[in-house]
Amino acid sequence: MNLRRFVTIAVLATGVAACSDGTPQSQQQASAILPTIGTSGHTQANQPAKKLFGAKQVASPAASAAFGSYAKGCLAGSARLPETGPTWQAMRLSRNRNWAHPETVDYIQKLSAKAARQPGWNGLYVGDLSQPRGGPMLSGHASHQIGLDADIWLRPADNLTLSRSARENISSISMRRNAGAFVNDNWTPAHHEILKAAASDPRVARIFIFPGAKVQMCNDAKGDRSWLRKIRPWYGHHYHFHVRLACPDGAQGCIDQNPPPPGDGCADAQAWVNNILNPPPPDPNAPKPKPKREILLADLPAQCAAVLQ
Repeated sequence: MNLRRFVTIAVLATGVAACSDGTPQSQQQASAILPTIGTSGHTQANQPAKKLFGAKQVASPAASAAFGSYAKGCLAGSARLPETGPTWQAMRLSRNRNWAHPETVDYIQKLSAKAARQPGWNGLYVGDLSQPRGGPMLSGHASHQIGLDADIWLRPADNLTLSRSARENISSISMRRNAGAFVNDNWTPAHHEILKAAASDPRVARIFIFPGAKVQMCNDAKGDRSWLRKIRPWYGHHYHFHVRLACPDGAQGCIDQNPPPPGDGCADAQAWVNNILNPPPPDPNAPKPKPKREILLADLPAQCAAVLQ
């Protein structure tokens, strides 16, 4: 099938080409957003997706929609988190990664207002969200592709008047000790409360942070412990925590991750810590990891070709 016709059909079938109120456009209108595909589209489909999406500086003119999965997808009609708000600042502005699904932007704004109530915090420093049209990034994350992931710095946001230059040069603060088995003296009860608030929002699917922090929160939690289920131990994540929202209700083409196992997950986090303190011996028969193949545009959901146009 001709790629131009393929993408036009995908646009019409999924609602990527839509008016601002979400009403699908006619086929003539849909074709109008695809003027650059032509015969070069076949070549584009086999190009590294990170180069195509990394080159886009603004959102696509479409209704907001996440297509694919967190590590293999794209984002139509993204919203931009303002660089500075009453209770947040977006960091590393040169990366142009303060774009996300509107639900994520709303989530950050509301969470930052809760964080501002903690002693020593005026809000949040917000790290990477997504690129303007999602997709694989030129550097860094494997996920953050559909606008539903957000990195929140663990450094208390005590100054919300940082210049663009300062936001490029200031760094977050590590919270880990003993390679992540324990928290260090930078960890405070405010961190616990902010993460509890972050996980308590029903839109959240899971939150990634280093194992020692999860164990510390398990030890300190009182009363309702249901929110702990969403706090998941993972490698790194000692300078920031990573929030992942579930696909919005009614989203078409957005693929959720399987939910966390039942329970508070504290025993699992303790097992991570035990492995840090007493690492198991390497398996001499373990196969060598295969190098990852670069994601091409053709590997992404069909709607992503239209998102690029």
